[in-house]
Amino acid sequence: MSPTIAVKVQREPFDVSAEAAALSRGRTDVGAVVTFTGICRGDENGEAIAALNLEHYPGMAETEIESHVAEAARRWPLTGAVVIHRFGRIVPGEDIMMVATASSHRAAAFAAADFLMDYLKTRAPFWKQVEKASGPTWVEAKAEDDSAAARWVKPHQAAE
Repeated sequence: MSPTIAVKVQREPFDVSAEAAALSRGRTDVGAVVTFTGICRGDENGEAIAALNLEHYPGMAETEIESHVAEAARRWPLTGAVVIHRFGRIVPGEDIMMVATASSHRAAAFAAADFLMDYLKTRAPFWKQVEKASGPTWVEAKAEDDSAAARWVKPHQAAE
C-alpha cells in the first residue's frame, strides 16, 4: 500500500485528531502515528503576545514542504505523513501547524516527524511577525534551531 501524503497551507483552523486518525484509517500496516502541533503562545520573554501574523509565498510554500515530506518518505519507511501550516493572524491558544507521520514502527515515525519539524522551523518559506504592546517585531532565525536541523544533512549534501 502506498503512503498517504498530504500538505496543506491554509488560513482556517484544522482538526488535529481527525488529521492524525486519517493516517491509519483502514490500514493494518500502521504501528505508530506521531504528531506534533505548534500552538501560539500567549507570551514571549515575559511580554504578552496579542497575535502572530504568518505570511508565505503561495505555491512555493506548498512545493517546498512537499519536497521535504518526499525526502522524509525516502529516508524512513513511512505509511503516511501530513503537514498543515496556517497563515494569517493567529491568536494565543490557536494551532499554528502540525506534523503527523505514520509507520509500521515508532522509530521511523518519530525520526521523520523530528526531521520535518526541524525543516519547518528553519527552512520553510514562512515569515512570522509577533504583535506585542511594544509593537510588532519580525521573528529572527535562531542558531539553536539551525544546529538542530544540521544533523539531518547527509555528508554528500554538506560538500555541495
